[in-house]
Amino acid sequence: MTLEDVSVVHKVRGSGLLGSASVYALTEASLVIRAGETVGVVGESGCGKTTLARVLVGLQRPTSGRVAFRGQSLWEMSSRERRLTFGASVGTVFQDPSTALNRRMTVQRIIADPLVVHHRGSSATRATRVRELMDLVGLPSAVADAVPAQLSGGQRQRVAIARALALEPSLLVADEPTSALDVSVRAQILNLLDQLQSDLGLAMVFVSHDIQTVRRMSRRIVTMYLGRIAEEAPAVAVEEVARHPYTHALFSATPRLLSATRPIPLRGRVPSATNPPSGCNFRTRCWRASDECAERLPPLSQEESEGGEVRYRCIHPIREPNDLIQPTPSP
Repeated sequence: MTLEDVSVVHKVRGSGLLGSASVYALTEASLVIRAGETVGVVGESGCGKTTLARVLVGLQRPTSGRVAFRGQSLWEMSSRERRLTFGASVGTVFQDPSTALNRRMTVQRIIADPLVVHHRGSSATRATRVRELMDLVGLPSAVADAVPAQLSGGQRQRVAIARALALEPSLLVADEPTSALDVSVRAQILNLLDQLQSDLGLAMVFVSHDIQTVRRMSRRIVTMYLGRIAEEAPAVAVEEVARHPYTHALFSATPRLLSATRPIPLRGRVPSATNPPSGCNFRTRCWRASDECAERLPPLSQEESEGGEVRYRCIHPIREPNDLIQPTPSP
């Protein structure tokens, strides 16, 4: 799957004399999802992660740019063709299973629902497929007739994963799949997704605000800030090869057990998505910013590293430990 310069702009109604405003939810995003790999998407709340996920699964039509699936432009297909060829090839696991599942349907009906919508098989073969899926995600047969309210949070997310896999998709998009779960069950769901991706050969996009979890789950990490992709780097050595200051700031904010790290506090607030800064949109919070950063969008730079290619937009990239040291503010 390929995204080429994809932008999503929402028009919102203002009040009084303000009229309407444009919210730049996603700006000129380019990304390739290769068969069988996991791509992690990370960033602060409001950075465009969920918008990117919605574009990937066809729930959000871009304002501009091209979304291609197996070489075909997604939004040039007819709605029927898009539903049959694309809709059945992409599965989605949403953030909160308590709201993503129909509370009045039983587990077996929820899992069978995609099969019914796409007219797959007979009632008997659907029932067999539901049992296979429940076994695949570790759900006991005893919960088949239960409704979501009777399940634990972890069980509800397993139901959501089983439903997402019902049509044997080639791409699974998981949008913050563990953030609504208790800490005690998060590792179980992450291990399940990792195992399913490996066993089924799925391509997976894993969206999270936790860069350590993303690094564990992914082959490549995409860092987003204020609707733009700031960097794309191999997960295996991302701390060593990452060039964008924002990626390093995210890593510094996560706790470590085995090694200490110097915190990189970001100054100021995240700018408004209705009036993003000129040039590099991270410059208003970056300790390495210069006047040049405000003049134009930094060009896309590419470098080869031991773990793979690094792509980033930054005029003053991080290349050595001293680059991470913030200047002492004037008294």
